[in-house]
Amino acid sequence: MTVLVASDLDRTLIYSTAALALTMPDPVAPRLLCVEVHESRPLSYMTETAAGLLAELSADPGVVFVPTTTRTRKQYQRIRFPGRPAKYAICANGGQLLVDGVPDRDWRREVAARLARESAPLEEVNGHLLASADPAWLRKARVAEDLFAYLVVERALVPPEWIKSLTGWAEERGWTVSLQGRKIYAVPRPLTKSAAMREVARRTGASTTLAAGDSLLDADLLLAADRAWRPGHGELADAAWTAPSVTALTTAGVLAGEEIVRAFGRAAGGLGTLGA
Repeated sequence: MTVLVASDLDRTLIYSTAALALTMPDPVAPRLLCVEVHESRPLSYMTETAAGLLAELSADPGVVFVPTTTRTRKQYQRIRFPGRPAKYAICANGGQLLVDGVPDRDWRREVAARLARESAPLEEVNGHLLASADPAWLRKARVAEDLFAYLVVERALVPPEWIKSLTGWAEERGWTVSLQGRKIYAVPRPLTKSAAMREVARRTGASTTLAAGDSLLDADLLLAADRAWRPGHGELADAAWTAPSVTALTTAGVLAGEEIVRAFGRAAGGLGTLGA
């Protein structure tokens, strides 16, 4: 039996300093392991306990661990997880499928064809973002992998009515808007993590899929999995979103990441993989 574990990364499995939510007294705060360095500075962390549990999980021959992220390939490749490297990784919200670190060209062509059929062109959506964003709160504008666009903003200054208007405009064109921290994403609706997860499951012969995520862009992934978890923070928690197969955790911050890895291990062990 093969179990596929597809986990979102930022604010699900790994956490920036701003997202750690270390609300406990300093002497009892968890020990942290840095798993990402950017421009010579530590950027993302897991608890040491979570890192050890993930290494144990990924070493199990019956488990296929698949990092699943909206990050670009370059951004993903900065991360150094404990344990053996993942054979498969899903980047760009499902637009890139990496196999041993190399983009799968057939998958990329399939995604491009689907986007051309089902959603408005990236150029149109990116142009609208740039034209409608206010320089008073816009800090950066980026296009990722020629697949989707996002803005880096001063979140407290962004008018809620602007987000609402953008969401409606995008929906009419087959795109989804997601607000995550200081980033506003505009992503084609057919560009999904779930489609890429199903492809990896097909290739590996996985009989069971487990997943975790915190944002609106993770909802399709959680719904597609046999069992899934979301932390007690993020877009989905803010909306009190859940589903019959999704466990809504109350734990927030980096300790939620640890709880998610524990849940993956218990579920995989219950299916007879860990220690097999």
